[in-house]
Amino acid sequence: MPIPEFILDLREDVGNGELWMPGVTAVIQREHQILLCQRADNRSWTPITGIVDPGEEPAVAAAREAMEEAGVTIRVDRLARVGPTDRVTYPTGDRAVYLDLTFACTWVCGEAYVADDESIDMGWYAVDELPPMGPHMLARIEAALSGEERARFRT
Repeated sequence: MPIPEFILDLREDVGNGELWMPGVTAVIQREHQILLCQRADNRSWTPITGIVDPGEEPAVAAAREAMEEAGVTIRVDRLARVGPTDRVTYPTGDRAVYLDLTFACTWVCGEAYVADDESIDMGWYAVDELPPMGPHMLARIEAALSGEERARFRT
């Protein structure tokens, strides 16, 4: 999905200035595998991620992103981790920091496929055979798979 309309509207007012935005990460598990996508913009592997729309409940956003990006229906089981991302500067010069809400999720149905232009590849990976990823994404995955009842807060 392209840049959400509300962000384009904000950018008209603030230009490239730094935005503080809510984001979600859906760590989707199916048996002993998790769903990962390879991002089109930087070729990195990540769980499903996205921006929460204005007024949208974050768990609903996680399920929406899973459908929009991968064509799968999920159950959002619990909030696993909360914390800010590092500052991001996009090739356009736009800057942002996201408050990431990572959710532990369970696959319900649907064959995963690249469903939008944000990804170039999509697949299920055994937890012990993940492609190379940055420590921030590995921390989100670890928190989601931990089985802990309470969310972790990044300090």
